[in-house]
Amino acid sequence: MKYLILLLTLVSPLMAAVEAFPRSPVGAPELKTLPAGLLLKAAGKGNYFEQSNNLFRPLFNYISTHDIAMTTPVEATIDGAAMYFWVAESEQAKVAGDSAGVEVVKIPERRVASLGTRGSYSAANFAKARDELLAWIATRTDVAPGGPAYAVYWNGPFVPGFLKRFEVHVPVVPRQPSR
Repeated sequence: MKYLILLLTLVSPLMAAVEAFPRSPVGAPELKTLPAGLLLKAAGKGNYFEQSNNLFRPLFNYISTHDIAMTTPVEATIDGAAMYFWVAESEQAKVAGDSAGVEVVKIPERRVASLGTRGSYSAANFAKARDELLAWIATRTDVAPGGPAYAVYWNGPFVPGFLKRFEVHVPVVPRQPSR
């Protein structure tokens, strides 16, 4: 086991992808502003955790066909299953429009509450982090939830669950003063 961890420690930096924005620290909720960007979207029906394999394939085929380098993180809408791949600025000229289950989406800058955590990408882990983040937002006087929570995944499928990093984001809006 210690050799596996050593191997992953040595190989992981070699497989590093461009990051669209900085990771949130583990266990410390924060507010952050995400940059505007170009994303590739694959959508399905139902819950993300039931559809993720079906969503990944068309996105991976798209970036492979167009020789687009992988950018992290991958975002996931949980209800109304959708997966999003960020496209680095240096790769955007290679994007060739919508095709085969992939939609090209431009998104504006977003303000979110974020909680970084570790563990496998499961419905239970997402729900635990989401609930913790929503409880943190409820204590704040400056922001309120502005949309549903979504997942942000930093690691690929071959990273063991105990080494994986993910975040839960909740879009936020300024809290209106009480009357």
